[in-house]
Amino acid sequence: MRTIAEILQNTDARFLTGCNNIIVSGLSSSSRDIEAGFIFFALKGVKTDGHQYIDNAIEKGAVVVVCSQVPENLQPNITYFQTNNNSETYAMAAANWFGNPSHHLSLVGITGTNGKTTTATLLYNLFNRLGHSSGLISTIRYIFPGNEIPATHTTPDAIVLNRILSEMVEAGCTHCFMEVSSHAIVQGRIHGLRFAGGVFTNLTHDHLDYHGTFSEYLKAKQMFFDNLPTKTFALTNVDDTNGNVMVQNTKATISTYAINRPANFKTRILQNSITGLGLNIDGTEAWFRLVGRFNAYNITAIFATAVLCGLDKNEVLRELSGLAEVDGRFNVIRSSNNITGIVDYAHTPDALSNVLTTITEVNDGNGRIITVAGAGGDRDRSKRPVMGQIMAKYSQLAIITSDNPRSEDPETIIAEIKSGIDITEIKKVLCIADRREAIRTACMMALPGDIVLIAGKGHETYQEVNGVKTHFNDVEILSESLNV
Repeated sequence: MRTIAEILQNTDARFLTGCNNIIVSGLSSSSRDIEAGFIFFALKGVKTDGHQYIDNAIEKGAVVVVCSQVPENLQPNITYFQTNNNSETYAMAAANWFGNPSHHLSLVGITGTNGKTTTATLLYNLFNRLGHSSGLISTIRYIFPGNEIPATHTTPDAIVLNRILSEMVEAGCTHCFMEVSSHAIVQGRIHGLRFAGGVFTNLTHDHLDYHGTFSEYLKAKQMFFDNLPTKTFALTNVDDTNGNVMVQNTKATISTYAINRPANFKTRILQNSITGLGLNIDGTEAWFRLVGRFNAYNITAIFATAVLCGLDKNEVLRELSGLAEVDGRFNVIRSSNNITGIVDYAHTPDALSNVLTTITEVNDGNGRIITVAGAGGDRDRSKRPVMGQIMAKYSQLAIITSDNPRSEDPETIIAEIKSGIDITEIKKVLCIADRREAIRTACMMALPGDIVLIAGKGHETYQEVNGVKTHFNDVEILSESLNV
């Protein structure tokens, strides 16, 4: 339990009426979770406005209400505060409630369109292998000593986030590596956290269903670096056209990494094969188990981050060279008759292009590339034709299928993907809405030496159709179809 003054410390919340030194027993932004003695934060969301649930929260036991719009009828015996930015106030209150756990470990945030999960996860693995007890907050899972929790969001709600960080501190973690999504930045979920540094991977077409324009998407990512304080680091990929833009207003110490341009951390690709990467990284040659040019960037970001965190360069390279790929990120499955299956999370045009380019580069035989992919429903529709165009460009056979159609008609999504394919390439395209059947068809049509890519869902173990999630695992189905 804490006083309201402790909880609202370092926020812009202004006392309106009631008792301003009250002691509360918890806090929530969902009226469903309110219990006796709680603070209720009336947040404005994308679909709902928490102000509509103030009365319900009071009925369930809330004794304090923090809002941006003051209700017409203030109830007696209830304390009210008003704030200009209730999302940031809520996030700061969550940090205060849990004793500001981010102040007690080195928290590194990784943001960008692609590569966040691989970079964060392998940093977590690397630091643990080098004896630094670490935590992970990623798209796939949240991990700290003795706990592994399936992720619900790339960056969780402020209360969940600070609770996890608090448990990491209690478990003895010295570091945490965390994916920072554009949604979380705009919605203020990371407000009040103290970062030791931030990493920018790249920026390509994604989430325009939420942000509206690419410019707004860029601004969302840039806000993360704008808010980094002095005595932290900002590591940016200057091969990306937005790499320098991302850190132009930051107060943090800027470091750069690249393959093509001069940078503080420079990498050259010596060998790129289906079994791994030979790199000259910061002047030292090493072999890595990850595949593809895009992973050369991830490896460089991981190496640079570790060095900026004070780790020994040679120890980092030794351990990093032994790390394997992350779940759902270029996972390779080989059949007994020499068919190679690959499962990857690529669900944006750039990610799909990167994966297919990599497969083309490492395909050392005459085998065909067969791609199975779709696009998520209730998400950015403008990328769908581009995804189709990329599938057809790099594949000898492309099978358009369902991803997570959610509330949309799968056939409509497939038609929009197909609309981006040139008439001259349409003959090598099949449309099979049933994803299981699409994967099986691809494997039945594959010949020895062919490569079958299943893209879009990666690590996910479900498919969402009309609001219902059922078990669906691309790796399982691909393995069954290849008789592995």
